[in-house]
Amino acid sequence: MPRKGLSHRYYDDDSSASILSPQPELCALCQREIPASQRDLHHLTPKSKGGRSTIALHRICHRQIHALFTETELARRLNNIDSLLQEAPIQRFVLWVKRKPAGFALRTSKSSRLRGD
Repeated sequence: MPRKGLSHRYYDDDSSASILSPQPELCALCQREIPASQRDLHHLTPKSKGGRSTIALHRICHRQIHALFTETELARRLNNIDSLLQEAPIQRFVLWVKRKPAGFALRTSKSSRLRGD
């Protein structure tokens, strides 16, 4: 007779392995693993422009997007990963950041185009 409080679930080896070791979350921009301390959610269309859907990015990748583009640009023409990856500044950034470890962090500043220099 089963003892009280015990679960009677049975798992094969494959299903229990996936439960115990979840797949790492990958950055939608650079495709590197995202450490929990560096995870940001990016609104594909900025919240200020009515956006709701989000994707997970490294903090450095997220900050770089906002350093390069205005909220209007993001809302109108850069509201998905494919369109962002077509932009030359993002392509250069992704090539550079892919050589960095997953937890790499660096201070990001606005581009001179956005600062008005």
